[in-house]
Amino acid sequence: MASHPRLLGLGTAVPCHILVQDEVKAWAARLFNGRTADIERLMPAFDNAGIETRYSCVPLSWHENGHGWVEKNRLYLKNAVDLMSRAALDCLESAGLGVDAVDAVVAVSSSGFATPSLDALVMERLGLRRDTVRLPVFGLGCAGGVIGLARAAELARAEPGRRVLFLVAELCGLTFRPGDASKSNVIATVLFGDGAAASLISTSGEGPEILHPGEHTWAGTLDVMGWNIEDDGFGVLFSQDIPSLVARELPPVLDAYLDRHGMTLDDFDGFICHPGGAKVIAALERVFRVSNGGLGHAGGVLRDYGNMSAATVMFVLDRVLAEGKSGRYLMSALGPGFSVGFLTLEIP
Repeated sequence: MASHPRLLGLGTAVPCHILVQDEVKAWAARLFNGRTADIERLMPAFDNAGIETRYSCVPLSWHENGHGWVEKNRLYLKNAVDLMSRAALDCLESAGLGVDAVDAVVAVSSSGFATPSLDALVMERLGLRRDTVRLPVFGLGCAGGVIGLARAAELARAEPGRRVLFLVAELCGLTFRPGDASKSNVIATVLFGDGAAASLISTSGEGPEILHPGEHTWAGTLDVMGWNIEDDGFGVLFSQDIPSLVARELPPVLDAYLDRHGMTLDDFDGFICHPGGAKVIAALERVFRVSNGGLGHAGGVLRDYGNMSAATVMFVLDRVLAEGKSGRYLMSALGPGFSVGFLTLEIP
């Protein structure tokens, strides 16, 4: 039996509607035309985001009439459960196990509300064992892929041999509010996509070791990223200073994490980062001291799927594992708080 939790399987899922960035740009230009003085200045963001396609649980035309909380959350529940279930079955198949093998579920999502929680809904959908331990996690935003994975690994470490199914689904596209012509909402239109991922973690089995969970929340940064609750849904909160904040504040936090575990950046064979956006990727490249494009698959996932909040870093991980390379990798993601989460992966 391994002394550290290991990643036994991984699966991903996206909804059926494909959004092509050029088409979204033209649609947004028509929608926001004459409603904000900044719209012409903001249009180049669609071209500079590094995104070509995204996936959505609704077509673009669905947003044109406006929809309230009840309908948005109904769609969130249906699609989050569908996508989590697909990703979970894909993950379990990759691990060579059935649903009866799952002992615990950690479900991360910040783009809708669910009570009973998503883990209970997936448990019912897939027919998981009735004694399955459940942990729903809300509010981690984009950091949820790494911090949620760390929580799942901690559950696995607490009871050796326990198999923990980690689930994440984000339907950020449903949060779009056509009546909001703010810069933050326009940038969300540029970036956000929908997706889900699942991984199975246990100290018993073969796979990459999950080591050294760590996180940091900066003081006085609650207004950097998050949601404002509005009458017609989630109002996105983005600070334009996120890339400069990353470049300035992340290095000492990263150094402290590495020092705590007796490591340096030179000890890593690669980095598995939540990409956020093109400017955030550029800032992370400076922090991790790699060349342009040196963050591996982060840019490719952003190009093909957009920013799926917490699910995104799991898609990056999936591509890294698909390469079949061994080595030590640093996982990281930034999210509301303003926070960063770290994990070290040892891929055999």
